[in-house]
Amino acid sequence: MKERAIGEVILDLKNISLSFGAMRVLNNISFDVRKSEIRSIIGPNGAGKSSMLNVINGVYHPQEGEISFRGEVRKQMKVHEAAGFGIARTFQNIALFKGMSTLDNIMTGRNLKMKSSMFSQAIYWGKAQKEEIEHRRKVEEIIDFLEIQAIRKTPVGRLPYGMQKRVELGRALAAEPEILLLDEPMAGMNVEEKEDMSRFVLDINDEFGTTIVLIEHDMGVVMDISDRVVVLDYGRQLADGTPDVVRNNQDVIDAYLGVSH
Repeated sequence: MKERAIGEVILDLKNISLSFGAMRVLNNISFDVRKSEIRSIIGPNGAGKSSMLNVINGVYHPQEGEISFRGEVRKQMKVHEAAGFGIARTFQNIALFKGMSTLDNIMTGRNLKMKSSMFSQAIYWGKAQKEEIEHRRKVEEIIDFLEIQAIRKTPVGRLPYGMQKRVELGRALAAEPEILLLDEPMAGMNVEEKEDMSRFVLDINDEFGTTIVLIEHDMGVVMDISDRVVVLDYGRQLADGTPDVVRNNQDVIDAYLGVSH
């Protein structure tokens, strides 16, 4: 695997704390994300990993701390702002339109790119027609990239779990994100499906230069593909660094990895 050209910090989270009533979900978490890197967040179940992604893309608003995106401080990132800034997301539980085809599901990821009015889209004429042709061309490129040509017209509800995960990745890619948030993209997959998904994550990072923030429980995957790893444990931050640094951190070994390896 060739060396990645990691750039400047584009996302900086400082002293993030999040509570739901009396329950502290995140406690004073600070880390940054650099352009074109693969940044993994790991930790046991209940560590606060998905909550951290929800803070980044504006689903949750922390009571303390601030988020800087491209150098601009935003105490509370709103969902529509995050999407407009180029932050796309996949979810731990698949969120697709099960009755729609693979192609149509991926097309929904182009919504923010559509500029013509609803009236123009309804009559499908002129600028709207040209725009949809261009969007469909982009979606077909994603379908080719993810090697899912054979299921492009298949309703996603009929697809096996691993393929549905790949379609959801395609929908996120359709937004042409600068930062792609992946919440356990390999959960529930067999070894072959994990290998395929790992390859696609690396290819997205390499070919498109997309910055990726990844939650994943498979430590083999995390250590193989990540540039840096931040470790959470029940809302606390245990470690932050390269895979080698994290792998050899005694606190991480005790709390998560279980053994030194």
